[in-house]
Amino acid sequence: MSEPVARLTGHAVTGTRRLSGDVREAVLDDGRVVVAKRGHAPGAAAAEAAGLRWLAAAEAVPVPAVHGHDEDWLVLDRVPTGQPSAAAAERLGRGLARLHASGAPAVGAAPPGGPSRAWIGLAPMANVAGDDWASWYAEHRVLPYVRQAVDAGTFGPSEAAVFERACERFPPLAEPPSRLHGDLWNGNVLWDGREAWLIDPAAHGGHRETDLAMLHLFGCPHLDRVLAAYQEVTPLADGWVSRIGLHQLFPLLVHTVLFGQSYAAQALAAARSVSSG
Repeated sequence: MSEPVARLTGHAVTGTRRLSGDVREAVLDDGRVVVAKRGHAPGAAAAEAAGLRWLAAAEAVPVPAVHGHDEDWLVLDRVPTGQPSAAAAERLGRGLARLHASGAPAVGAAPPGGPSRAWIGLAPMANVAGDDWASWYAEHRVLPYVRQAVDAGTFGPSEAAVFERACERFPPLAEPPSRLHGDLWNGNVLWDGREAWLIDPAAHGGHRETDLAMLHLFGCPHLDRVLAAYQEVTPLADGWVSRIGLHQLFPLLVHTVLFGQSYAAQALAAARSVSSG
């Protein structure tokens, strides 16, 4: 690991430490601390680097700086560790509103320089631009994972039909596409004691409510403060709370594909709620 870090940063490595899995911390000869991540698939490092740079370009929410990447490795700044605070949560909410408002060329658009074949966690994710949010969300964020779950035996034909009926009821996107983090669960929000940082994006153009629905699904410290501050900057459309389940279909189906039956019932409940709503 030291060789790619030295090559990508231009500095010798004086020490390393494993953080988790294929993620390691490295100390450079100038005293800086960076994180090196080995991509789980070809192009994964490039996809994450493009997403981080796209989020950083909005100058809205802190993200770790990208030092470089190759086919296998991505090297980033190390985010300091600290405790969540209400003030940081409010800054996060205002920053997310500005991030989303910075926009995207289309729903499904990949970050500049990013591949169309991307990932959300370890699951494949297609960044394919579309004209209509509802049909794009069904085609590229719901039905592919339903089919994978059917192939794995997690869902049968009757369960798949529940999702197909839900897709027929998706509302149109009545606002410009937003610049999304795309995998905004609590584990991808790091707190340094003053600010909240975003890591591990699955960035793409989409509906801003999708990011907020992920925060609801997996929890976030001071979430009420995050949402109140967000609303101060860019109020959400009427009825957004009733659409949380709609936007949670995507992460719930991804988790069903990755982790199996434990998320299947929750995904089905969300789909039935959309169908009956």
